[in-house]
Formats: sequence, structure tokens, C-alpha cells
Amino acid sequence: EIFVRPHRTKLEILVGDAIKAKSWPKFDLCVANLPYKISSPFIQRLISAGRGFRAAVVMLQKEFADRLTAKPGDKLYCRLSASAQFHFKIEQLMKINRNSFRPPPRVDSAVVRIEPRHPLPPVMHSEWDGLLRLVFARKNKTIGANFSGKSIAAHLRKIYMETCCTKGLSPTPEVIACESTGVSAMEEKITNILRDSGFEKKRARTLDEDDFLRLLLAFKKENINFG
Repeated sequence: EIFVRPHRTKLEILVGDAIKAKSWPKFDLCVANLPYKISSPFIQRLISAGRGFRAAVVMLQKEFADRLTAKPGDKLYCRLSASAQFHFKIEQLMKINRNSFRPPPRVDSAVVRIEPRHPLPPVMHSEWDGLLRLVFARKNKTIGANFSGKSIAAHLRKIYMETCCTKGLSPTPEVIACESTGVSAMEEKITNILRDSGFEKKRARTLDEDDFLRLLLAFKKENINFG
């Protein structure tokens, strides 16, 4: 009876896997009781959906919801926390005890409200995500430790040279020397950026959004991007 005219003409049912779908239709609200194993991919798809929706209300595993809403310094604060909170305002609405279900699952649940932030800082998601992947690779280590190593220096050296080429700039001669010398020069350049910006001895688990933006800007000023 709910779908009698005129309402039934406004209902469209799409059958498929929300994670595997190439694109999502335009939507205003999302309400979902998710299979918990797809919670992280679902959040990434929400990020990809942009800011064209008003809100999402979803039920998640309680520990995952706690990670989504964790703040700098919290035990559960991680790359997921920093990435999701950069894009969304996230609020836990209620906790649902496992004994509320029959048969009871092994974990408690939580209902979370997710709203796109307006406006977002003028940073591409790929750059933000690239930086967070590096600094949270070992979240209890210092930023300096996470940026150390020749493989990271080689990767950032390549990006640096591509950026300079795109902008018509001349890279630092030491960095464009033979590969071994160039990588060593990039290691030194990275250390200087972290030291001068005050982040070398800090740890990702204690940094907030403003800190990450300052760190990102410090590298961008030296033509090193993460996207």
C-alpha cells in the first residue's frame, strides 16, 4: 500500500554490489546497515561520491565507529580517522549492544551520522591520502622515521623532478645527479623540510588536521607533492 500512486512512480530499485558498482546514482540521504567487512571500502566510496549528498546514517561495528571518530592522541586515532574527518563531520548517535540481536553477533554496533563538510580546504584528496599513507605507515614512530629510507626518497625524488618539469622550474642540481647521489640529496632535502617545519620529532597519532595541512604545505613549497 505504501507504493500506490503517486509514490510508486518515484521509486527505483537497483540491485547490485554497492562497492563493486562503477558509479553510484545521485542521492540525498543514505541509510544502511552494512556488512561490517565492507565498512572501510564504503567510507572510501562515500568520499569518492563527493559532497553532493546531505547525510548518511549507517550502522557499523562499534570499534570501527570509534576509529572513525577518534581524535589526535586517542589510542584508536589512525589514517582512517584523519582521512574521514577531513571530508566529513561524523557523530556517533547510539551504541547498540550485541545482545539486542538474535542470535547475538560477537561485537557491539554503533549508529553513525556522516555529513559532508562545507567548505573543504583546497587540497586534492589524492594529495591528502598520499601524505596520510606515509605518516601513518607506523603511527607510533616519528614523522622523521616514517620519511626515512632510500625507497621513500627515491619515490619523492621522482615526484619532485616531474613537478619541476611541469612547472618549468630547474630542480636542485644535487637531486638530479646520478640516481644514488640524487636519492641521498633527496633524503637530506626531506630531513631539512621536516626539521625546519618542526615535524621531524612529532608523531602522526598526535597531529590534527591543521598540522597535516602545514606539513603538506611545507613539502609543496619545495615542489614535492603526494598525489
